[in-house]
Formats: sequence, C-alpha cells, structure tokens
Amino acid sequence: MSEVSPSHDFEHVKRVVGLCEFIRRKEGGDPEILRAAAWLHDIGRPAEERSGEDHAEVSAEIAEDLLPRVGFPSDKLGEVTHAIRAHRFSTGPEPQTLEAKILQDADNLDALGAMGIARCFCAVGERGTSLESGVEHFHEKLLRLPELMHTETARRLAEERRRRMVLFLEWLEKEWRMRS
Repeated sequence: MSEVSPSHDFEHVKRVVGLCEFIRRKEGGDPEILRAAAWLHDIGRPAEERSGEDHAEVSAEIAEDLLPRVGFPSDKLGEVTHAIRAHRFSTGPEPQTLEAKILQDADNLDALGAMGIARCFCAVGERGTSLESGVEHFHEKLLRLPELMHTETARRLAEERRRRMVLFLEWLEKEWRMRS
C-alpha cells in the first residue's frame, strides 16, 4: 500500500500550485514565496500518517531546512514557512500575508467541486468509513469552505464549485431514497 494518500498525492500538490498561480495573477503576491510554499505545503503528509504529527508544521520544518540549501532567498523564508503553517485552516495559525491567504484558498478550493467529491470518497475508502460519513463530511466541512476564502478570486471559484457539490448531493439523495 502506498504511503501517500490519493486524496493528498502529488496530483493534489500540482493542482494547488496551479490554483495559487491563477489566484496570484488576479490578486497579486510574490510568485517566489507562493510557488515554494505551494510545492512544499504537504511534503510532511507521510510523517503525519505515520506518527500523527501535524503535517503543516512538519512541512514548514522541511522547507526551513531545504530551501536555504537550494539557494532560496533567506529574506523570504519566513513568509514561505508561515504560509505552509497557515495553509491548514483547522489547525494552523491565521494566514497573515497575501501569499498565505492564497495558499490556504487554493488548498481549500481543491477540496471543492468535482475534484473535492472525488477526493472525499477517496478518503472514505482509505479510512474504511461509510458512505454516510463521507456525506456528513460534505455538510460539516466542505460546503462551508467558500465562507472561509480570503480572496475575491477564490470566493468566486469556490461558490461555483460549491454549487456543483450541492447538485451532486441532490442527485445522490434522490438515488439513495430509492434503496429498499
């Protein structure tokens, strides 16, 4: 079995990088800080899956060690690690910089829409939980994400993706009621 969850794999990281770039082009922000933070925001996930450590903190520590060794500007390192620590809205500090806000928005956007539906049910399968628990996750967390967006660009994208999820849930409910 893979150490990396399909719901948080390298494809997720690439989508977050792309979303960060899309939002940055509309909202501004330092591309160097944002790219470094986006590429490294989940690098600590395997440690979290092994030991329960907060992956955002582990990812920030890895970035703090790695980036200076590859010549990343030292004056931007603190902003990268802040963005990484703040990307996880449920446990991290509040994002204080535009780059941290964009990263959190991009990561949350990837949990919405068709991709969010796919990722949610990947997680249900990985954890061996019920379909009902996946549907509960939509209502407890995912459908509330648009309210947490920091940038106008992300809010617009989030509302559209939320509408898609609501439509999916309506279809699912109709089919669910048909069971005997």
